[in-house]
Amino acid sequence: GVSLLLSSKMSFSLPTLPYEYAALEPHIDTQTMTIHHTKHHQTYVNNINAALESNPDLKSLSLEELNKAVGSDKIPADLATAVRNNGGGHWNHSFFWKIMTNPSSTNGPQGDLKSAIETSFGSVDEMQKKFNDAAAKRFGSGWAWLGMEGDKMCICSTPNQDNPLMIAAEQPCTPILGLDVWEHAYYLKYQNRRPEYIAAWWNVVNWEQV
Repeated sequence: GVSLLLSSKMSFSLPTLPYEYAALEPHIDTQTMTIHHTKHHQTYVNNINAALESNPDLKSLSLEELNKAVGSDKIPADLATAVRNNGGGHWNHSFFWKIMTNPSSTNGPQGDLKSAIETSFGSVDEMQKKFNDAAAKRFGSGWAWLGMEGDKMCICSTPNQDNPLMIAAEQPCTPILGLDVWEHAYYLKYQNRRPEYIAAWWNVVNWEQV
């Protein structure tokens, strides 16, 4: 009974969005948000739960701990790809939903965050230019990130569902902002116009969450 209870307790689940599917209109359309959350993200959740079913040690880790273990020998070779892709997909999307908000609630970085951006990049505009560049130039599917490396900010991008928490990341850091540039995140509205999607997305960034 206890082990059954434990295993059901440790399963990951799809987080509820902190806003309605239509809340990010017109910048991110309702249909994309609905499919992205209920279909794509749900699939990562289902797959990571299935992958961990046979491994109680990994099952006891939090989602963040699991991502930080990617690239280490904590994760057995036969599970490495499934955990990297689906544990990454689950963490990335859970993070992504929280750093967006209704366009009327976003008014740019303030206070300490604004100062930190200016210290690291010279200005908010300069940070956005570098971030846009990282997002636009990420070949194929992936993510762009603004993160903390010690007390300095950095910008990087990762392929597929990798993120900078992973030991395997080219530039490990603690992400504070991230953008999904997989085609499923924007194709219904923007088709092949990824730079247009990136530019529109700044209108829904939840700076208080960042």
